Order: sequence, then structure tokens, then C-alpha cells
Amino acid sequence: MPSLVTQLINLFAAVLLLLSFGLLAQRRVLSLIHLFTLQGLTLTASTAAMAFFTGQPHLYWSAAITLLLKVLLMPWLLHRMTERLNVRWDVETLINIPTTMLIGIVLVIFSFNLAAPISGLSASVARGTLGIALACVLLSFLMMITRTKAIPQVIGFLAMENALFFAATSATYGMPMVVELGIALDVLVALIILGVFMFQIREQFDSLDIRHLEKLKED
Repeated sequence: MPSLVTQLINLFAAVLLLLSFGLLAQRRVLSLIHLFTLQGLTLTASTAAMAFFTGQPHLYWSAAITLLLKVLLMPWLLHRMTERLNVRWDVETLINIPTTMLIGIVLVIFSFNLAAPISGLSASVARGTLGIALACVLLSFLMMITRTKAIPQVIGFLAMENALFFAATSATYGMPMVVELGIALDVLVALIILGVFMFQIREQFDSLDIRHLEKLKED
């Protein structure tokens, strides 16, 4: 049974890693939102599987919160933002996509080497996924720093939180429920604040290109 659990969680981890590369390579805003939703679905399925095989009932609540926030509510809010802001353009990048993907591969190799000694200290049946979780965090961070528009950077931030949550559930069987609820609330509030921030950028500069903020520094 443990080997079956490990294989299943490793499968979910591989899907998350592929979706992280998909986010990194995608150039359409709506496609980014759809990939983020798929990440949420994968995270929900992974958490539910961990709850079933390990007998940790609080993980069912974690899966339910993930489904509600990251599959239903947050994608809906992002869709509403894109409609209100009328943003359906291609995503501009500071580095071309092939170079970004090569950097992403290097980050994955670095993540596996960094997480290898740490994984050995975990008692979880899915401790081998720690390297993938760290790689997803770094890929999300790379997405944030290589995008010039606000919405892709927000999605990168949310994808990074997904990777951290996956690391917590797979490597340590999750966090206390109070902590998980607090983090979920913080992420939701952060999304709302970032939405207001994007509307302010659009109102001031008639664009969501964050490079316009450099004008404030120059002034």
C-alpha cells in the first residue's frame, strides 16, 4: 500500500510540475487562469488522496478549502478582473520563452539536489516530492520576475502558494487547521488587494504594465 500511495502522490507532483512549466510558457491571460485552475484541481486530488491513505481527517478539510478557494473562488475572481479590465492580450515577457524554459530546467535540477538531503529526514510516504514542490516554487517565482503585466504576476504568486501547500501536505501530512485557514484567508485578502492595485494601475496609466511604476520613482 505505501508504494501505491507514493506512486499516486508522485503522479500528482509530476502533473503540478508540468502545469508549472505550462504557466511559464503560456502567453495568454485566460490560458494562465485555466492552468491555475487545473493546478488547484490537482492539489485538491492530491490532498484528498493523502487523507484517504494516511487516515488524517483534517486533510479532507484542507482538500475542501482548496477546492472552494483555488478551483472555484479565485479563478472566478481572476476571470472577473480580466473582464472588468478588458485584458485578453498576449503576455509580454522580459526574457523569451525558450530561454525562460531552459532557466526553468536548471531550477528543477537545482531543486532536486537541494531537497535530496532534506527529504531523507521526512517520515512521509511522499517525501520524494519535496524536490518537485521546491521546483514549482522556483518556477512560479521565475514567472513573476519575467512577466511585465500585473495579472500574470498575481497568478505566479498564487501558483507559488499552491506549491508551498503541496509541500506541506505531501511531506508533513499538512499543517494545523487553524494555520491552514489563516493562510487561506491571507491569500484571499492578498488577491483582493492585488485586484484593487491592478485597477489603480489601469486608472492611472491606462495599462497594466508594471514598468510604468518606474515613472513614479523618476518623479
